[in-house]
Amino acid sequence: MKSALIIFVRNPILGKVKSRLAATVGEEKALDIYKKLLSHTHAISKNVAADKFIFYEDFLNEYDIWETNIYKKNLQQGEDLGQRMKHAFEKLSSKGYEKTLIIGSDCYELTTGILNDAYEALSMFDLVIGPASDGGYYLLGMAKFIPELFDNKVWSSDSVYSDTIKQAGLLNYTVRSLITLNDVDVKSDIDFDKLDQIV
Repeated sequence: MKSALIIFVRNPILGKVKSRLAATVGEEKALDIYKKLLSHTHAISKNVAADKFIFYEDFLNEYDIWETNIYKKNLQQGEDLGQRMKHAFEKLSSKGYEKTLIIGSDCYELTTGILNDAYEALSMFDLVIGPASDGGYYLLGMAKFIPELFDNKVWSSDSVYSDTIKQAGLLNYTVRSLITLNDVDVKSDIDFDKLDQIV
């Protein structure tokens, strides 16, 4: 069974990342924090036993931290987050991948162990999901492509996780929920000592 890891990233450009965080810490500090988050995501994903795919928000970058011999580079496609994730899963499903996870680059509490646990869960469950403390999710995994999960959601709202769980139940899919972690959106989301320790 072919396994894949999808990583959604933003291009680290001053003034274009972490706008809510930048409103309180400034654009340069917000960019610095986002680069640390990218480095952490790179560190925890690099040795995961799956084919790895980076999906950039704005443009492909051949000369950044994501080594081309480890990470296959792609562009996100779609009008909203749901459509962009749906396109990425659909693309990999068409290539024969079954156990597929998607993560972003906003969670410094995410670990390689959690990613490995998610892949293990997909041997027993149709769906694995990592709830974020803000009501969204930091990880979504599917044993097979379920396109309906990306429709009819209010993305970036506090109901995304619960709506996804509810929809999966209505469709009779089995679900494993992981530990709740914290995504970084605003300054209060960050334990700066912990962030500095892991990057």
